[in-house]
Amino acid sequence: MRIADYSVTKAVLERHGFTFKKSFGQNFLTDTNILQKIVDTAEIDKNVNVIEIGPGIGALTEFLAENAAEVMAFEIDDRLVPILEDTLRDHDNVNVINEDVLKADLQTRVKEFKNPELPIKVVANLPYYITTPILMHLIESKIPFAEFVVMMQKEVGQRFLAQASAKEYNALSVIWQYKCDCKKVMDVSRHVFWPSPRVDSVVLQFTFHHKYHYANEAAFFWLVKSCFVQRRKTIYNNLQNALKDKELALQMLEKAGIAPSKRAQQCQLEDFMRLFEANESSLIAAYQNQS
Repeated sequence: MRIADYSVTKAVLERHGFTFKKSFGQNFLTDTNILQKIVDTAEIDKNVNVIEIGPGIGALTEFLAENAAEVMAFEIDDRLVPILEDTLRDHDNVNVINEDVLKADLQTRVKEFKNPELPIKVVANLPYYITTPILMHLIESKIPFAEFVVMMQKEVGQRFLAQASAKEYNALSVIWQYKCDCKKVMDVSRHVFWPSPRVDSVVLQFTFHHKYHYANEAAFFWLVKSCFVQRRKTIYNNLQNALKDKELALQMLEKAGIAPSKRAQQCQLEDFMRLFEANESSLIAAYQNQS
């Protein structure tokens, strides 16, 4: 029997007297086939270290531990730590860290792997209410992750997959195209969780391509986010609000060959890169002034 089997999940929670906290968005997956496909997609083996976020009672962690060199699992709810010690007692390659991953110094944490030189993959059923902040925190950590295979709310997943002019297309879509290739692994019904969330899920695979290497990526990300602040406004309006200088915003767009009447939603990754490269020193200075 697996932790993810409904009867086992229920028995574990009852044995520990666990009650769900809505503030942590706790919904536990009870479908072993989905968990197996996630691990297979990520190609986890003994030459890979894994970071998991929000392990819950260890349903996915169990599969990861059986395949990976080592698993580092971040769990914010201290009530789940003794449950994980119980359910994962047969796996000595799991390190459960009772910490908010958004506050974690990930550069320091990954040095705690027994073999920190191994490739690191993130495999997780992410808490829906903070999916985007978690993913941004991971890529901004500068750790050279090999891959993410993560489950998230379907609506959020569509933003990562969106292309220019699609209604879901936003700053996230652009930033993640800059960092990696993204593809959908599978849709996941809300009915395979206990308790059932109000939304369906999707599993996405992010493979980091390392095609682009801006020295100041933070400034580029700031530019992209600034251009999408008010989606219905033109890229010119958003940019001049960020720069607090109408004339400079117009000059930057002209240098990059981007029509001021365009909306950010109509711009491809290449347009944002051209805008950044044509005005790099000015944009870095603007970013540093507002940080």
